[in-house]
Amino acid sequence: MILGVDISTSITGVAIIDNDGKLIECAACDLRKYKGFFEKTLQFREFTLDLADKYCTLFNKVGVVHIYIEQPFTFFNSGGSSAKTMAALQRFNGVASWMFYEIFELEPQYVGANQARKKVGLKIPRGKKAKQVVMEHLLSTDDDFNVEYTYRGNPRPQYYDMADALIVARAGQIIEKEKNSS
Repeated sequence: MILGVDISTSITGVAIIDNDGKLIECAACDLRKYKGFFEKTLQFREFTLDLADKYCTLFNKVGVVHIYIEQPFTFFNSGGSSAKTMAALQRFNGVASWMFYEIFELEPQYVGANQARKKVGLKIPRGKKAKQVVMEHLLSTDDDFNVEYTYRGNPRPQYYDMADALIVARAGQIIEKEKNSS
């Protein structure tokens, strides 16, 4: 199984797929109500431990064998995040990556958002929001990916992060197949 992760200090999405690409688990850790860095970290640790309890290798069953994490942005673009926000995300990404390594005993691999989308054959048209395009793509192509909607008919916020995590997991699956075929 492959675990794909979209790390954020507000909502972190995770998706687990099996070797055939079937979606096993898609979940989110909502950290928006927790204010401090350490409070968010402790809540995320609990979430990660629960995930590991369900999907680590137990009783000779194959559990998660690869972890792919979306790389955080490392450059500025117009209208993007401030240096302070990017620094906080990098710090949280590092702590979360260590937690996955420590808890699952697997070294995470990193894949950029654009690289992940390209691997799964998804192109973001100019002027379109990537998260919206990813969501529409998964809803139209993946029967196992379902979302809950707000009363106004919009997907609940955590589903965008879960969708990104699923794209990362699927890209990880393709990367692993490419490694094994070389």
